[in-house]
Amino acid sequence: MDVDQAGDAPVVDRMQRLIDSWEPPGDRRAIFLACYAMMTRGMLSAIERSEFEDGAWVYTLLHRFADYYFDALNAYDRAQPTTPAVWRLTFDAARRPRLHVLQHLILGVNAHINYDLVFVIHELLHETWPTLPPALAESRYRDHCRVNEVIYRTIDSVQDQIVERYSPAMNLVDVMLLRADEWLLGRLIRGWREQVWADATRLMTCAAADASGVRQDVEARAVQRGQAILLQRGLLGLRHLF
Repeated sequence: MDVDQAGDAPVVDRMQRLIDSWEPPGDRRAIFLACYAMMTRGMLSAIERSEFEDGAWVYTLLHRFADYYFDALNAYDRAQPTTPAVWRLTFDAARRPRLHVLQHLILGVNAHINYDLVFVIHELLHETWPTLPPALAESRYRDHCRVNEVIYRTIDSVQDQIVERYSPAMNLVDVMLLRADEWLLGRLIRGWREQVWADATRLMTCAAADASGVRQDVEARAVQRGQAILLQRGLLGLRHLF
């Protein structure tokens, strides 16, 4: 991977422009997107440091993944019926300022991981999956798991720079729980991403007639998780989702 290729970060610039336009009027969609931009910067740095077995493939996945977010956002802003249900739920929730900052954050994480990521992995791998050498399939999975490490080491910065800015009391929670809160959130996301790989694999290996049902199952599960997040309050309540 060419460092310049990974370092120009036009996708992060696009995210930041939206964040800058959302924060002054209090549009709470900025909460998840600020986290996502931070994670994306971390991913690009990890690619530059050759932390992945196939940095070029991860780079392609990272940018296609972002496309899914922007496509959902554009569909929602234009009130298009093609807006995925889980993203409609998430963006609608951003209009509810009484929700806890963690709910806004994790609603976005849920939609982007439990829904978008399944279909991104499927899109990039399904054509070659039947003939993909087992060693290469295992390498793709290992790189998928390495993303968890990038996420985990970014969580503390997300809490300090984003969550506590919207909810200063979360600093007290951070002190009281030491690093337990980061561990819990990291565990939640790691478990979700493991399910994502299983769902993407299931979609790539099922009969064509069954694909629609698998897609519906993925969407239904993501929506159910989103609805559960709306019923919780704060990190301690969100433990029940783990």
